[in-house]
Amino acid sequence: MLRSIIGALVGKEIDQRDGRGGLKGAAIGMLAARAVTRTGPLGLLLGGGYVAKKMYDRRRASKGMAGRGVR
Repeated sequence: MLRSIIGALVGKEIDQRDGRGGLKGAAIGMLAARAVTRTGPLGLLLGGGYVAKKMYDRRRASKGMAGRGVR
C-alpha cells in the first residue's frame, strides 16, 4: 500500500513538471516506488522524508502567498 502511495505522488510530481499528463509520470512513479521499497527500511524512510518535505514546502508556499495579497 505504501508503495502505491509513493508511486502515485512521484507520478503526479512528474506530470505537473512536464505539463502534460500521461503514461510517463505513471511509469516513472511505479519504477521509483519499486526502487524505494526494494531498498528496505532505509529506502522507505528516504522516500517518506521526500514526500513529507514536498508536502511541507507546498503548504508553506500556499500560506505565504495567501497572506501577502499576491494575485
